[in-house]
Amino acid sequence: MRYEQLATQHAVIGLAPVADALSGTIASDIVDMSGHQSCVFTLFKGVGTTGTSTITVEACDDVTPTTTAAVPFYYRALTATDVNGAMTAATSAGFTTTAGSAQIYTIQVDQAELASAGYKYVRLKAVEVVDSPVLAGILIQLCNPKHGSSSTNSVID
Repeated sequence: MRYEQLATQHAVIGLAPVADALSGTIASDIVDMSGHQSCVFTLFKGVGTTGTSTITVEACDDVTPTTTAAVPFYYRALTATDVNGAMTAATSAGFTTTAGSAQIYTIQVDQAELASAGYKYVRLKAVEVVDSPVLAGILIQLCNPKHGSSSTNSVID
């Protein structure tokens, strides 16, 4: 069994799945990307037929965060069966999710985008567009460690 790819990822629960998870404005936990080259947020929507949210990625100066800056990123959506959408470049303004249940959005940001904003921390932010409960959760995976192998050190300060 090959496990190298799994061994070089550091998984973090960004937002535990909960009913009406994307109500109002929410943000995932903030993670330190200084030891990794990229971060992948996986937003999994369960039941929720009409609710939508605008998704952005924010570089953060610390874990409070005291200051944030929205940064560009890439994403793809799986909104029907198992057919992934195209990889799409998003500006710092983000994108709006599609109404419906059983969807997966994969959002990737590179550490270089954070560095260009002067920060090393990152989080995913969702602002509700259509107010309707959505069961959802966010998984964070830090990928491509800078120093060879995955660290078991905490990335949440």
